[in-house]
Amino acid sequence: MPPSVTRRMFFFPKAAAGFTSKGNRMNPIRSLLPILPVLCVFWISGCAAPRQLVTDPAPGGKAGDTEQLPSLYSPNPVKVLNGKASFYGKPQKTASGERFDPKKLTAAHKTLPMHSVVRVVNLRNGKHVIVRINDRGPYVRGRIIDLSAAAAQKIDMVNSGVTSVRVEVLKKIDVMTKPNRKVKLAG
Repeated sequence: MPPSVTRRMFFFPKAAAGFTSKGNRMNPIRSLLPILPVLCVFWISGCAAPRQLVTDPAPGGKAGDTEQLPSLYSPNPVKVLNGKASFYGKPQKTASGERFDPKKLTAAHKTLPMHSVVRVVNLRNGKHVIVRINDRGPYVRGRIIDLSAAAAQKIDMVNSGVTSVRVEVLKKIDVMTKPNRKVKLAG
């Protein structure tokens, strides 16, 4: 006999045999009543829709580098902007000091902090891309963001050149690895 059953028999010999304190046979459903609230909590929490986290498009480090973890961002935007977007592809030095690479998913914005991560949604076709702000601009009236050529290609705006977009600023999430110990992620 398993130890849990023998322990139960020692403390509650009649309950282990399926009897109530009055000596009557116990209803099997009534025996589940003490654990019913716990089962309900697990059932309700299982019904909640899982949230999908967004990873950093440019986590940094070399290819195959396992030391640096990608940053995680909340799927809910902190701020939403609507306007026109354009793209640029000429290699140059950016306002953040790094060299502009048209093959990376980066963008330029006038006021957002450097290295902010934003989701850009093309309002014509619904396609979106997640980019990192690494430059200042655009300096053309009516435009709110300049995308790299790779980012523009992802949302199919290369042929139009300028398109209506929604820019959603994403918030970085701190990840807990062990209780009461925060880890700063790369990115």
